[in-house]
Amino acid sequence: MNNGIGGCNGFPSFLPKEASLIKDPYARALARRIQRLPVQLEFEDSRSCIMSSCVKPLKENEANPVVLLHCFDSSCLEWRCALPLLENAGLETWAIDVLGWGFSDLGSLPPCTVASKRHHLYQIWNTYIKRPMILVGPSLGASVAIDFALHYPEAVKKLVLINASVYAEGNGILSKLPNTIAYAGASLLKCLPLRLYANMIAFSNISLSTTLDWTNVGRLHCLLPWWRDATVGFMNSGGYNVAGQIKKVKQKTLVICGEQDQIISYKETLRLHCELPNSNMRLIPESGHLPHVEKPASVAELIREFVQGDI
Repeated sequence: MNNGIGGCNGFPSFLPKEASLIKDPYARALARRIQRLPVQLEFEDSRSCIMSSCVKPLKENEANPVVLLHCFDSSCLEWRCALPLLENAGLETWAIDVLGWGFSDLGSLPPCTVASKRHHLYQIWNTYIKRPMILVGPSLGASVAIDFALHYPEAVKKLVLINASVYAEGNGILSKLPNTIAYAGASLLKCLPLRLYANMIAFSNISLSTTLDWTNVGRLHCLLPWWRDATVGFMNSGGYNVAGQIKKVKQKTLVICGEQDQIISYKETLRLHCELPNSNMRLIPESGHLPHVEKPASVAELIREFVQGDI
């Protein structure tokens, strides 16, 4: 089994070679820490072991661990700036790639449905973490977090939802596309111009050169050979639809909102805060859709305060 040790330039051997072209020093540092752990998955008609990518904590402690998810079609590299700050604050911090995204070995092509993503996350928790966690989900990762917390409440102590995209009703028309069109759409999702445009909307007040570099960070996992198949599998499965379940969430929740988010409206964030039975809400000034990338110190401090009970 390849856990990634022994790659060139200090990067894990399973990362695409384009990792060496990334300039962001925080992304380069975190990429060198990504490893693959064996995770046993059981489906209706099969059982398999997936080498699953994540960043493990530098050290464990007795407090509830912080587990960081990521946005739609992204990877743990989203947390390149905030994760070290959380570790410096003394928090045991994991960054996990959701099944079908990130840098896991999906050569066996497991199903990448909502149910399989949930099962995969549970198996990581049950195998390696084994304690109630503070589960952090940005954008669509918030739907992943809510779905998981509702199915496995014993595994989740608290939730942190960042610019949460939770009111979309699944994948809509995408789930009904013929495979040829779905694969064409996946290829479009991978293309550099579209990703660059999405980052220009997502971030606030960053240079073009930084936007381009962050785009290369964000699409690095798309260069793995099974990415298109996993993406189409998720599209065909129907996607996440947690809007009708938000009021059932029992965990104490922190809702974080970027002041200049052009993707999720403040009205939607306020609605989420009001529908969650036990939540607090905080605003990050001068931040767009991904404040954990753009304003990592502010987000890390809010998470630290929330974990330690100061919020």
